[in-house]
Amino acid sequence: MPPVIAVLGVGPGLGLSIARRFGREGFTTALVSRTDARHAAYRESLPGVTTHTYTADVTDEVQLKAVLDRIAAEAGEIGTVYFGPADATAGPGITPLTEAGADTLRAPFESIVLPAVRLVEAVLPRMLARGSGSLLFAGGLSGKYPMPMLGSLAPASAALRMYVLTLHAALREKGVYAGTLTIGGLIERGDIHRVFTEQDHGFAVGTLDPDDIAEKAWSLHAARDEAEAEFNAMAAV
Repeated sequence: MPPVIAVLGVGPGLGLSIARRFGREGFTTALVSRTDARHAAYRESLPGVTTHTYTADVTDEVQLKAVLDRIAAEAGEIGTVYFGPADATAGPGITPLTEAGADTLRAPFESIVLPAVRLVEAVLPRMLARGSGSLLFAGGLSGKYPMPMLGSLAPASAALRMYVLTLHAALREKGVYAGTLTIGGLIERGDIHRVFTEQDHGFAVGTLDPDDIAEKAWSLHAARDEAEAEFNAMAAV
């Protein structure tokens, strides 16, 4: 059986590039997004790759578990997962940290950090039993460096980053890899890139090629020795 990668939070930018890069290595790809509106296009853009598409809101605990069970039953046992957090521009958007109360900060934790933890909770036991597996996450640069313009998103980004780094250290001798892609910039072809280019957010952001990030994701998965790769287009602005 070919290895299976589950791409959670797939979009036309980084998620699809991750699927394409792992697909080139013979992986079966299982793509999960909130709606099926673009699923046909995703499958068509992955010629030669065995691709399954699923609809689920991964921030919903019940839906997350159900879709992971479906993937295992239909595509095969999940050996690698990639988690791309929910669109940070959705909902109330960004609030300056000086104006953000507890409720404002809770929302990013519930849409980014908790789903990541639930994902690990669901797939890690089987990975540990096999002594193999990879857990890949995408996070924001505001989780590593103070970036006031990203205000209310920063605490959740920092929590996700430290969760993955600590997980990497805890799993190092157990055959399971965990790593994070720490991203500062707009990912070309992605939905957030489209939103930011259509609206004036009051600050400029550099762009990143999702294929370059996906190539590094593959390198992290294959080498299994680095916990983090940073992509910083902010300095170029």
